Amino acid sequence: MTPATPPADLRALTGLRFLAAAWVVLFTAWPHLDVSFVPNLVTKGYLGVETFFVLSGFILSHVYLEAAGEKRYSYGGFLWARIARVYPLHLLTLFGMIALGVGAGVVGMTVSDSLTDWRALPAHLTMTHAWGLAPSAAFNHPSWSISAEWFAYLTFPAYAFVAWKLRDRPYVATGLAVAFALALYAAFQPLAGFSLTEATFLWGALRIVPCFALGCALYLIRRRAPVARPGLMALFAGAGMILSASLLWWDAFTVLLAGLLILGLGSLKNERAGVLASPVGVYLGEISYSIYMVCAPVVLVMTNLAAKALGADSDRLHVIVWLAVVAAIPAVAMVSYHLVERPARQALRRVALHKSKLAPATEARTPAG
Repeated sequence: MTPATPPADLRALTGLRFLAAAWVVLFTAWPHLDVSFVPNLVTKGYLGVETFFVLSGFILSHVYLEAAGEKRYSYGGFLWARIARVYPLHLLTLFGMIALGVGAGVVGMTVSDSLTDWRALPAHLTMTHAWGLAPSAAFNHPSWSISAEWFAYLTFPAYAFVAWKLRDRPYVATGLAVAFALALYAAFQPLAGFSLTEATFLWGALRIVPCFALGCALYLIRRRAPVARPGLMALFAGAGMILSASLLWWDAFTVLLAGLLILGLGSLKNERAGVLASPVGVYLGEISYSIYMVCAPVVLVMTNLAAKALGADSDRLHVIVWLAVVAAIPAVAMVSYHLVERPARQALRRVALHKSKLAPATEARTPAG
């Protein structure tokens, strides 16, 4: 059971998802561009994932927090909706990368030996490969973040419980979330030897925790009262993110600015959100998950094919060829979205709806979780 009244459609945040995905695409594809420099903004492209994580906390709170707080939502139904959202495309890209790895020797493609590390397959199938249960970054490596999202989905009742308790004190909740994030980022690096924002299959499940908590807390501010000058807030935060990443400031600053950007855009009325809330912006946001998930497979295949066709000794490509490779990513994403992601999601949700209609009325009224 979800809220009786559908939540407002925050279109600007849908458009923002595309910008976050595009940032990750640049980070992934840039090493294959035959140039001698890498802009700092590109080297920080992995923070596009943090933006997704904060967005998840904000949006799921927008949709489910009130129902969870009032004990009128089904935990099982919530998890099924999340599985319908992420699992079909995860399976497609997983088995697609397996096929590429197996066929690599036949066609002479250059791939990492860890691509088909079969020891990691059970963790990938259960979406637990960012929980320290996978021995290597195998198969479709970016899918570690889907495993981290799954961890956040499973623990959402805990986030919702705390957020609901603090719903009348949103700034206290946000202050606590900020303090927790800063403390965790500061403590993790000296202990692990690398930044938490760079964790993937080893500590990815922990990586989402401060971001998701921040998103939940920031939503309480939006829920409590309209934010003053949200457009100016979004503009300031977006410029701050670019500056922070370009000057290689501490990643925590960029994460907090991403939260401010999300709060600002999430508080804008759709008609005032500009291109992000336009039909094109919303569509690109809708296919952003597909863009993210097909990015690595497309880059792997296209760079190898381009190198073979051009007789190159490496997979570093001329800018024109590189642009064609990058352009292929959203093109393939459109296909995967329309042929796999959206129809599979709709089919799984129809299954849940059918089962709920068959369930006894008393069972249907019983809140779960």
